Amino acid sequence: MTFLNPTFIIAVLIGLSVHEAAHGYVAYKLGDPTAKMNERVSLNPLAHLDPIGTLMFFIIGFGWAKPVPVDPRYFKNPKRDNMLVALAGPAANLITAFICFFVLITLFEFGNGGSVMSLMSISGGESTTIILVQRILSRSIFVNLVLMAFNLLPIAPLDGSKILEGFIPYQYEREYAEFMQRGPMILIVLIVAGMFLNIPILSSWVFGISTVVLNLMGAIAGII
Repeated sequence: MTFLNPTFIIAVLIGLSVHEAAHGYVAYKLGDPTAKMNERVSLNPLAHLDPIGTLMFFIIGFGWAKPVPVDPRYFKNPKRDNMLVALAGPAANLITAFICFFVLITLFEFGNGGSVMSLMSISGGESTTIILVQRILSRSIFVNLVLMAFNLLPIAPLDGSKILEGFIPYQYEREYAEFMQRGPMILIVLIVAGMFLNIPILSSWVFGISTVVLNLMGAIAGII
C-alpha cells in the first residue's frame, strides 16, 4: 500500500478526524468547553491536521494530529474524566472500523473461507466506482485499527498513558507523573528501534491488537 494513494489519504483523514473530534466531544460533555471553543469538536480534517504529523503519515505510514486542548479544571472528577477523554479517541477509531466493516460486508460478498483480509482485498473485473468504494472502506478499517492500537500504548503522550493513569493509586501518582515525562523519549527509542534496528516492538503491538479485532470481525461476519 502506497501512503500517497488517494484512498489511503482519505482513510487517514477520516481516522484522524473521528479520533480528535471524539476527544473534544467527550471533554465537552464532561464540562470542558475548551475544545468546543477552539472548534475541535468537528469532523473537518482541517481542524485537526498537524503539518509535520500529517507529512509523517505519508512518508513512513504513521503520524499525529494536533492535540485537542483539554482543561481538567472543568471536570467534576479530573482523574476519571481525563481517562474517559483519552479513551474516547481509540474507541471512536474502533467504532469507525466496525462501521466500515459492516458497510463492506453489506455491499460486497463475504467469502474465501471467511477471511476478512480477502474481503478487504480488491478483486478484478469490477467497476471503477465499486473498486474505489471498497478500497476506501478497507483502508479505513486498516487505518482506524492502527490508530486505535498505536494510541493505546501506555506511553506518554499517547492516550494509553492517560487511560492507565486513571487506575494508578493516588500514592503513586507522583512516580507515575515522573515516568510520563520520559514517555516521548521512550517512544522515539521504540520508533528508531523498529525502523533502523529491526526490533519490531511497536509494530508487534499494533499488529497483535489489530489481528485480534480482525479475527473478531471475521467471526461476526461468519454468523451474519
